Amino acid sequence: MVKAYSLISAEPGRTSEVFAAVKKIEGIKSVEAVAGPYDIVARIEVDSLEKLTKAIFGDIRSIPGVTNTTTLIVVEI
Repeated sequence: MVKAYSLISAEPGRTSEVFAAVKKIEGIKSVEAVAGPYDIVARIEVDSLEKLTKAIFGDIRSIPGVTNTTTLIVVEI
């Protein structure tokens, strides 16, 4: 299982639209709107790095209104 957090920036005025679209993506376990340098934080759980890549580059980054993403992959320590 690959777990990650995606920190998402949206165009002004489009956060709600981006939020709704992110919630529909396969592998998204939770979505929160936040204040600060990012607008949305999404928790992702998928079976492989390939599916994580698809979720980030194929799905999230293709949503109209998304301007930037930063991905934090969870590691075991």
